[in-house]
Amino acid sequence: MDVLELDYGQFQTVYNILSFALAAMIATTVFLLAANTRVLPRYRQAVIVSAIVTLIAAYHYWRIFNSFEGAYVAVGAGDPLAEGQTIMDLSYRLVAGEGFNEGYRYVDWILTVPLLLFEAIAVLALAPAIRKGLMLKLIPAAILMIALGYPGEIATDTMAKAIWGALSTIPFLYILYVLFAELSKSMRTQPEQVRKDLNGLRWLLLATWGVYPISYMFPMFGIDGPDAFVWRQVGYSVADVLAKCWFGLLIYKIAREKSRYDSEQFAADEFKEAPSSQNAQ
Repeated sequence: MDVLELDYGQFQTVYNILSFALAAMIATTVFLLAANTRVLPRYRQAVIVSAIVTLIAAYHYWRIFNSFEGAYVAVGAGDPLAEGQTIMDLSYRLVAGEGFNEGYRYVDWILTVPLLLFEAIAVLALAPAIRKGLMLKLIPAAILMIALGYPGEIATDTMAKAIWGALSTIPFLYILYVLFAELSKSMRTQPEQVRKDLNGLRWLLLATWGVYPISYMFPMFGIDGPDAFVWRQVGYSVADVLAKCWFGLLIYKIAREKSRYDSEQFAADEFKEAPSSQNAQ
């Protein structure tokens, strides 16, 4: 829910965190697209999907940034400062119009969260039947989780927010179960370093996805007003950077490790390892 007025520090905090997230998404997209040829062809799909995730997120952060910048204007903008005033004394007021559109985040999440889960499965290069089974479990659950969360995000009633939040938590817990229980079976056949990276990947998802419900529940804890709005934007943005950019870079690292394990020639070309060294692994 939009707040009517922000002080200078609050406005700059949201402005800068949105700018940071946008830059991070663009930079990660460029890197992943440029580096996807540095893995074997069978793993490039996962890297390309990672780049698509950050590209989609970059577009939506551009829209979010523009929406925020247009929604709030400095009070007395263009007027000379009064005696004793500094720029820090300015405040920013919500202008009449569409306001700040939080819906861009949910459009982004409903597209990118299923793709995040897809890339985590794709990089494993599992047997088709196992891969299909995991996707049929994870991707519909991800879409359902986001779709159930949005009505609670825009609700003004605490009870309605709590109900939609609880419903959204059910598919969230199911996703965690699949990631930590069923995916573990598939990880047993992976190289040791890949298993460690995949385990870190799962914990990264848990840690970053845990930020979203905490930010979502601020109003239910009685935390409201400008500070709650600011910290919600900070929480969502930092979590997005970690869950998309860092996650995508970990996917790339795993693809590199699996390529190294699968091909002696790749290890020799990319890691300067002699064939005998590769065989000794």
